[in-house]
Amino acid sequence: MAPLDGRTAIVTGGATGIGFAISRRLLSDGAAVLIAARTEEELKPALDRLRGTGAEPRGFVGDLVAAGTAQDMLEIAVEAFGGVDILVNNAGGGVIRPTLEHTEETLRATIDNNLWTTLRATLALLRHMAGRGGGRIVNIGAESVRNGLTSHAIYNAAKGGVHALATGLAREFAHAGITVNTVAPSYTLTPELKELIDAGKLPEHLRPVVEDAVALIPMGRPAEVDEVAAAVAYLVGLDAGFVTGQVISVNGGSSMG
Repeated sequence: MAPLDGRTAIVTGGATGIGFAISRRLLSDGAAVLIAARTEEELKPALDRLRGTGAEPRGFVGDLVAAGTAQDMLEIAVEAFGGVDILVNNAGGGVIRPTLEHTEETLRATIDNNLWTTLRATLALLRHMAGRGGGRIVNIGAESVRNGLTSHAIYNAAKGGVHALATGLAREFAHAGITVNTVAPSYTLTPELKELIDAGKLPEHLRPVVEDAVALIPMGRPAEVDEVAAAVAYLVGLDAGFVTGQVISVNGGSSMG
């Protein structure tokens, strides 16, 4: 019996990067998974790749920043699975640049993509999970919130809100059987980022960011997407039933304690 047999999950931003690895891991652990993506162009290749392994994920396309989209996502998942046990708030992405180079548009995009997507999805799922007698929520945060990585101040403002949301909700909804935790990866070498680096197409302003990110990690390398997914798999599994309000850092030691 797989560890998540009979469990159902939504993974936001689940079609690319870390999110794809999380989707793949939860499916391999036996969960029924709805992958939420912003565009069909992101979603379709991910579904095709996973179905090629014998998995049968469902998909949802929508902008989770917009009011009502997360509720639509929940309704699709309930129609497909009957209910949702697990929410992984992975949707994110920000404009990484020195603070004084941000514009109104990049500020808003960074906060919207990271904090508002998490707020919308979580608010849509909390009442549903409480009505089912419990659930697991895992937010994907960021190690840079702790180590102050180069050019990440605005991104950290958004991800720091994600971290804080988890602790507040963990205490508020413990009585309802809902655990809420954060997985905070360090710099992670996603397939998309590796492709840019290998092709020599990494934007020049990101080169010092990547160099500093690796320099901060005692193990001397970035995280792998499957290492981040493994931490999520633990938190949504049976062994983590008494773990809530925690930040699990997958960071190679770049911050400790």
